[in-house]
Amino acid sequence: MSTRSSTGRIPIAEAFDQLLAARVPLRITAYDGSASGPADAPYGLHLKNERGLSYLMTAPGDLGLGRAYVSGDLEVSGMHPGDPYPALREIKRGLKFRRPSPGEAIALLRGLGLEHLKPPVPPAQEHLPRWRRVLEGMRHSPERDAEVIHHHYDVSNRFYEMVLGPSMTYTCAVFPTEDATLEEAQANKYDLIARKLDLQPGQRLLDVGCGWGGMVRHAAKEYGVKALGVTLSREQAAWAQQRIKEEGLDHLAEVRHLDYRAVEESGFDAVSSIGLTEHIGVANYPAYFGFLRDRLKPHGRLLNHCITRPHNRKEDTGAFIDRYVFPDGELTGSGRIITDAQNVGLEVQHEENFRLHYAKTLAGWCHNLVEHWDECVAEVGEGTARVWGLYMAGSRLSFERNEIQLHHVLATRTDADGVSGYPLRHQFGI
Repeated sequence: MSTRSSTGRIPIAEAFDQLLAARVPLRITAYDGSASGPADAPYGLHLKNERGLSYLMTAPGDLGLGRAYVSGDLEVSGMHPGDPYPALREIKRGLKFRRPSPGEAIALLRGLGLEHLKPPVPPAQEHLPRWRRVLEGMRHSPERDAEVIHHHYDVSNRFYEMVLGPSMTYTCAVFPTEDATLEEAQANKYDLIARKLDLQPGQRLLDVGCGWGGMVRHAAKEYGVKALGVTLSREQAAWAQQRIKEEGLDHLAEVRHLDYRAVEESGFDAVSSIGLTEHIGVANYPAYFGFLRDRLKPHGRLLNHCITRPHNRKEDTGAFIDRYVFPDGELTGSGRIITDAQNVGLEVQHEENFRLHYAKTLAGWCHNLVEHWDECVAEVGEGTARVWGLYMAGSRLSFERNEIQLHHVLATRTDADGVSGYPLRHQFGI
């Protein structure tokens, strides 16, 4: 039964309780003085002000919670904002909401105050909603892709240096052992891809969506390959070119600020795509794989590395991720990736799932964010730092729970006579 004040208001913590399907070991407090849950709970949520309540009421679910948290209107106790993973794990495990009846919903809205149904201005870190992006440009056009890549990747190279570590690699690492360091695992990932592509001195490699040039530099330095990388991020390209110069790799390596669709060269021995497919849109897979096939010479190899779902059904990206992290991002299962690669004539030779490796990678990035928290906040602001801590910890949890995966798909361009150049058995080892 509701405990209403003389003004007819429902205590905020009580309203929260009414929506719970079961009691959970979580302390809930609010600016109106209300509280619920065990006083000795390891984690707590505190709603600081009316704006936070309006965020929650006008965007129920992860978007409203994300807005309130990023703006600082919702505080979580018992965890560091750079790595909220422990709290998220417990909340995900035990926090279950029920759907109220229409009558209950109306009573709750009135009890909390209908004036809170006026949406506050979203935090500055939020991107336009999808419907607005559709009005302002065709999804996955070169112009729109460039804008959303700028939103995520041009935050600050210094910020990325602190979070990603010396490798400046923002993709899943491959851990050779449980206790390997993040840097060891990133180097191992690049070397595994190089071996899968069977890189040899004097060959030519195209790396699409190359980031800060990690694969380009590894291929040039360790394998003597002439490597070209392209990225839609101007900041990434500038950083990569400077590092290539510092490492004395100018004669072999190059990174261009360029859409992969604008690459005119062809006849490459190998193409690597490490973390690009998530950004191109599932409907564009046939054109994407066709374009990469046409960049390869006969017997050339393609390695596609991307986040996937554990199924091949259509599923929209969550609102928080779409607005704050990867606007226009889209995922599907490895089956769809393999199908579309095969349908353009590529011969798929091998596929592999690195789901748990990405969970360990994200744990490493969160550790770095915690270690450099004050510097990161000074560099990009607390709101942006909170976004990163929340999304990386949440993503780690999703990989652990098998809600998302990470797949390598290795394929070859077979010639007109059906010859792939692939050995009877692959030889790249673990």
